[in-house]
Amino acid sequence: MSLSRVVLSSGRTVELAQLRMSSTYGGMLEGYPCKRINDMKLKGVRAEAEQAFSFAPVHLVAPLREYPERTGGAFGPVEVLPSVVCTGVFRSAAVAPDLDAVLHRSALIVIWFQPVPDVPSGEHADPALRDMPWEELARDYEL
Repeated sequence: MSLSRVVLSSGRTVELAQLRMSSTYGGMLEGYPCKRINDMKLKGVRAEAEQAFSFAPVHLVAPLREYPERTGGAFGPVEVLPSVVCTGVFRSAAVAPDLDAVLHRSALIVIWFQPVPDVPSGEHADPALRDMPWEELARDYEL
């Protein structure tokens, strides 16, 4: 049973089997969000996903970076990512057309950022999430 289904722009339906959400800047005690901090955050969440979900490739959807009218400091201008980071295990039909559809599926671990802690669903999911090139990124596996 999946948590939700997302319809990609390509028309493929993918099932969200597992979802982890956390605050993008949770635990940030000092400093301010800037490019350097955000780049470290992206690298860290990707490494965490690769370690936790080694059975499938990991894809990071490039997050929207905003530059509010706030004064920066020694690390440059303020740069803010959406407030919720999500890591999802997605599954779908096999990518390779010659594989038996009953015995094979495809999987992809996807990391994306969103402004609120909502589960993506249907055709209403974030366009950046729906635009991922599943056929290029996912890996087929046998059940």
